[in-house]
Amino acid sequence: MSGVGVLDKAVVILAACVDGASLAELVDRTKLPRATAHRLAQALEIHRMLVRDTQGRWRPGPRLGELANAAPDVLLTAAEPLLAALRDATGESAQLYLRRADERICVAAAERASGLRDTVPVGSVLPMTAGSAAQILLAWEPPEAVMPLLPRSKFTGRTLAEVRRRGWAQSVAEREAGVASVSAPIRDRTGRVIASVSISGPIERLGRRPGERHAMAVVRAGQRLSGL
Repeated sequence: MSGVGVLDKAVVILAACVDGASLAELVDRTKLPRATAHRLAQALEIHRMLVRDTQGRWRPGPRLGELANAAPDVLLTAAEPLLAALRDATGESAQLYLRRADERICVAAAERASGLRDTVPVGSVLPMTAGSAAQILLAWEPPEAVMPLLPRSKFTGRTLAEVRRRGWAQSVAEREAGVASVSAPIRDRTGRVIASVSISGPIERLGRRPGERHAMAVVRAGQRLSGL
C-alpha cells in the first residue's frame, strides 16, 4: 500500500473488477464498506476506468487500455533485438505472442530475409488450439482456463504436462500443414507466464523434432525477456 488511502482503495477496487463484479461482490472482495465501494466504483466509472456490462457488473474500462497503450512497452522494446538475434542464431523466423481470451496475437516478429520461410505478420490473430506458442500460453494456466479448449485442440492435456516438465514446446504441422515451430515461456517478475517466444519454419528444414535442434536457443531468449 502507498499510504494514500483513497488511491489504495481505488486500486483494490480495480483489481477486484478484473473478471467483473457486482456491488455485493465488490464489497466481499475488497472488504470495504458498501457505501465506500459504491462511491469509488462510480467515480472510476465516470473516469472510464470501469464500465458496466449488460448484467450491471463493473469491469475494466477503456481508459485503462488507453493509458497502457500510451506508455512504452518494455517487453516489446526489449524483444525487437532479441528476436533478430534468435532469427540469426536459428536461421528461422522468430515471433512473440500474447494471449487474448481464446486467441493469441503476434505482437513482434523478425523474419528471414530470403529463402523458404513461415511468415507471421505482426498483428496476426491465431487460435489457442494449435501450435507450440499456444501450448506455452496454456501449459501453466489453471485447469479451468484450459479444459474448455482441450476438446477442440490439436494437443492434449498430456502434451501440456510435458511442456511444463521440460520448459518448452514444439509442434509439427499442428497449426498449418508443412510448418514446424518451437516455443518457450516469457515470465513476469512473479514467475507468471505472460507471453511466448517462438521460431517457425518449414518442416523440411526444421525436421520432425525441431526442439532437439532449437529448444535451447528459444528457451534462452525467453529467459532474457523474462522479469522485465
